[in-house]
Parts: sequence; structure tokens; C-alpha cells
Amino acid sequence: MAIPRFWREIRQRYKGIGSTCNACGKMYFPPRDICPECRRESFHNMEEQELEGRGEIVTYTKVHEPHPEFKDLSPYIMTIVEMEEGVRLTGHIVDVDFEDVERGMEVEASMRKLGEESEEGLIYYGYKFWPIDTHRPE
Repeated sequence: MAIPRFWREIRQRYKGIGSTCNACGKMYFPPRDICPECRRESFHNMEEQELEGRGEIVTYTKVHEPHPEFKDLSPYIMTIVEMEEGVRLTGHIVDVDFEDVERGMEVEASMRKLGEESEEGLIYYGYKFWPIDTHRPE
């Protein structure tokens, strides 16, 4: 199918590519064509930048009643992570118990498959985070 393939190939999302304003240095994710801070000065002055994949937990919560497609993950932990570049991402945190999660915890990110519509349909991807001191999931 052309549509699912199209969405899987959006490299900005799945490769973690944002844009940085060469006028003020602010990074945006997803990427922007114009910096809201600099406006005119940023036109044709935005540069692609890939996220390094490391950040710190800003906040988190335990999800007990997930969407029906994610029942097999229940309960799971959702988190907002501020990446080293200053942008924030939302995703699951894995390989850690809820009691051990804390604000400021250093984590690493990866794009992972969350589910699919059908064998021929759209595949859902999202960010998963894990503590830096644990082994990266396969």
C-alpha cells in the first residue's frame, strides 16, 4: 500500500530530524521553515539537525487504561523528555519500574513499532525511552 509506506518514510519524524535557526540557534522538532523568534531573519536560514537521542525526563505518568490496541502493554509509563537539543518528545519508557522513574533521569530514545492496522495496513511507530544505564532494547 502506498499510504502506509509514505508515512513510514517521513524521515524528519522517524530519523529525529529537526531544524535549527542559524540566526538565534533555537531548534525545533518537528522542523520548521521559519523560526517564530526571528521571523524574517530566519527565512532561508534554517538548517536540518538530527537529534542525538538523549535527554532527561520532565514528567511521567502510569497508564492503566490504554487504548484497546495497546492492552498488551498495560500498564505502561508515558513520559515527556527534554532532549539535549532543547525540544521535548513524548513516548513510552521501558526497562524500568514505575517506582524507579524520576524527574531528571537520563534516558535514550529510539523509534519503535507500536502496532499495526492490519498485516497490509498502516504501521504505528512512536518513541520509546529507556534509562541510559540499562541495556538498549532490540
